Amino acid sequence: MKMPKIVLLSALVSCALLSGCRDDNNKVVAIEFMHSSVEQERQAVITQLIERFEKDNPSIKVKQVPVEEDAYNTKVITLARTGALPEVIEVSHDYAKVMDKEQLLDRDAISAAIGAVGENTFYDGILRVVRTEDGKAWTGVPVSAWLSGVWYHKSVLAAAGIQEPATWEQLLKASQSLNHPEKKQYGIALPTAESVMTEQAFSQFALSGGANVFDAKGDVVINTPEMAKALAFYRDLAATTMPGSNDVMEIKDAFMNGSAPMAIYSTYILPAVFKDGNPADLGFVVPTEKSSAVYGMVTSLTITNGQTEEETKAAETFVTWMEQAQNAADWVMMSPGAALPVNKRVVDTASWKNNNVIQAFGQLPYELIAQFPNVQVFGAVGDKNFTRMGDVTGSGVISSMVHDVTVGKKDLSTTLNDSQKRLADLISQR
Repeated sequence: MKMPKIVLLSALVSCALLSGCRDDNNKVVAIEFMHSSVEQERQAVITQLIERFEKDNPSIKVKQVPVEEDAYNTKVITLARTGALPEVIEVSHDYAKVMDKEQLLDRDAISAAIGAVGENTFYDGILRVVRTEDGKAWTGVPVSAWLSGVWYHKSVLAAAGIQEPATWEQLLKASQSLNHPEKKQYGIALPTAESVMTEQAFSQFALSGGANVFDAKGDVVINTPEMAKALAFYRDLAATTMPGSNDVMEIKDAFMNGSAPMAIYSTYILPAVFKDGNPADLGFVVPTEKSSAVYGMVTSLTITNGQTEEETKAAETFVTWMEQAQNAADWVMMSPGAALPVNKRVVDTASWKNNNVIQAFGQLPYELIAQFPNVQVFGAVGDKNFTRMGDVTGSGVISSMVHDVTVGKKDLSTTLNDSQKRLADLISQR
């Protein structure tokens, strides 16, 4: 087994495991599947999936290894150093880029699995997110996704005579109109903490306005007029949110308890609204400037390097099987509404169509799926998907930049200049 070169992987998002083995006596190939579904009910679903797979493929045994998401990075580093990476790993598209940079992924096996599933099986825009930096391969086989945007209570906006805000200007005016801090009522719940969520939320506005972290040559381009305009807008919008550094819990609580009639959050707000709110009153919009930019996180099943030929073939078989309509549906429906299908066949299954969460939101889940072609992420420029974006997010420079001009009230121009220098220095050292 070829030992992959390892450097310290950025503690970004998700994935890792233990290597499989071949039982020559029984002609059974054993592989391992690492995932982040540590909850018992989710492990039960995955157990059922594996049992069905093994029944369909008796010569392959799959051992699931659930790992807490916060422990993924450490696990991958440890296992890669010992040459014991699992054959199949659940990964976010962010973390997959980091693994690809470290040559931990089997690009040929991933391409073979996508070929077996069929590129047209995936919704438009999904495979673009998991493209490698050179544009020649993929970092994983997509299995689900979640999106972020502006959520709003239809009834509150209607009572105030405010239409759905389709542009930056309309969003800011709506938020200012609804903002009454003296009554503990705020226009919008907005991420401002030094966190990944803040970077994700801000990226939608920056990319919509034509700003990005890298240009087509891979040079850092933070200090630009487009980035300055997006940051100024976000600062003005943040003036209508709750005071202090807001992150996941503060935003969710404010939206759910009615303190803010609008919020920037992921599709993981849907289960909460279904349980405690009024699903029919939930609206979703992506206010645009130059182009529509939706932040999305694509989860894939990836295949690792350094395995035996038999193990790799078994991994391809497992990943391909997981993309069959019912199997993919079972995976997505572990988080109905929160996780969206990336496989077109899922929405035709009874598991999707008859699910009470999906039914409660009517057309909204389909409207969310229709946003996939608009998914844009920092670090993706044309056909290039720069792996160094993982280092950028891991550094926290972008979220610190946003925090400094919103909560910290620092000078925008100075902050942009400092952020440009910090990222340029970071990238030059990689």
